[in-house]
Amino acid sequence: MLSEETPTYGFVDSGSKALNKIISGDYNGGYPIGSITEIYGESSTAKTVFLTHAFIGAQNKGFYTVMVDNEHAYSPSFAEKLGIDSEKLIYLKPETIEDCFESIEKSILAIRKKDSETPIMIGYDSIGVSPTRKEMEEEFGKNSEMGGALRAKVAGQCLRRINPMLRKYKAGLIIVNQVRSKVGVMFGDPRTRAGGGKALLYYCGTSIETASGKNDALFDERKNPLGITGNMKTVKNKITKPHQTCEFKLLYDEGLVRNFGLTSQYVKEGKVTVPTKGWYSLNGKTKHRSADMDNIIGESFKDATATS
Repeated sequence: MLSEETPTYGFVDSGSKALNKIISGDYNGGYPIGSITEIYGESSTAKTVFLTHAFIGAQNKGFYTVMVDNEHAYSPSFAEKLGIDSEKLIYLKPETIEDCFESIEKSILAIRKKDSETPIMIGYDSIGVSPTRKEMEEEFGKNSEMGGALRAKVAGQCLRRINPMLRKYKAGLIIVNQVRSKVGVMFGDPRTRAGGGKALLYYCGTSIETASGKNDALFDERKNPLGITGNMKTVKNKITKPHQTCEFKLLYDEGLVRNFGLTSQYVKEGKVTVPTKGWYSLNGKTKHRSADMDNIIGESFKDATATS
């Protein structure tokens, strides 16, 4: 019966309360277990950091975590600084798209032989740089103009196989993708996803775009870089309303600032009013728009949890 179907086996905290909200409709939610989530954007927009925080959220719940690193740029020391337990992270370095998805499938089945219940969170970073086996076997530069179409076709075949396994085996898959610019585009948006073609957008349950500009860099008084700010947008979402946005703040030494962006979300929902410019009011109490306001809202979640 349809009423007996489980749309998701829970959520994994994203590291940002505001991002949890636009993904799952719940500030205490996050990335869904049982479906595919795509995170895409241009370089230096914190895509891998978001994936790392997903692993942290999964490990905090006692879930299995699997990292499929095709970019070969994952930093264990930085991940551990953010809170990853490297001893509990299964780390794989396949070469091709086919190898990546085979590794994902074998990992799921191997874990399920040992444990049939505990959810699994898998990250694939990134499909945008993964070549196909045919590309690896050919001479350098040969038939390169057909590489994009071939990668899209192979990715579609792999996604068609792996997608039904996720809900069956209680696994969540986050795929990181890149954005490239189309050459010679005069009208419309020249940006396009680097890998997966349209197949990835069709198969994913949630697609999130991350963006951060040069003006979003953070520096201290001595002009030393501290981090970046940016925006996340749900381009597609089968859990809650799509086309929602939130703000994020990333500090290089600490990771995502958990409560950042809550004020903006509460203003959109009408839970926070703006009596005067630059000031915000929550429950009749006025505070300056700063980290204080975000943290006050963040603390209210703890109070609600304690009450419940």
